Amino acid sequence: MMETGLGVRTAFPPIVGDDARILILGSMPGEASLRQQQYYGHPRNAFWPILCELLGIAPSSSYAERSAALMEHGIALWDVIAACERPGSLDQSIRAQTVRVNDFAAFFSACPAIRRIVFNGGTAEREYERRVLAALPPRHQAIPRYRFPSTSPANASLRFEQKLSAWRRIMDWLEP
Repeated sequence: MMETGLGVRTAFPPIVGDDARILILGSMPGEASLRQQQYYGHPRNAFWPILCELLGIAPSSSYAERSAALMEHGIALWDVIAACERPGSLDQSIRAQTVRVNDFAAFFSACPAIRRIVFNGGTAEREYERRVLAALPPRHQAIPRYRFPSTSPANASLRFEQKLSAWRRIMDWLEP
């Protein structure tokens, strides 16, 4: 992930293993994630605490260990937006005219076992449906999609326990 020029951000590559069955999509990494070069790097983002709880990963595990655990469970992690201008970290600050999305046709061709898409919040879902979906072949358009509550600290309307409860649904889908 890089920051160039006037607040232009470019996304991380996906975390994905050979047998990924679930794709979790965020919108675009925030400032803390960019500094750390890690998905969901803000210390108050609930993503890693939730996934650690659900997958039985030690909360003290390293980023590499958490990433490996996702892949071992058949979970891929990526963002919808490949690049955009965004001052700060809030999705509402993304400058719509600068958005460039990731190449999902190539991703799905390389990962044919993907059976479900989970959006980490509304922005990821909106951008995918607005900018990605229509360009995909019908078989990829037909992949079931689910929006889960954003794990971002900006989503203060839900407590951690409520977010965790909603994200538990992913456990039903982990069987091959």
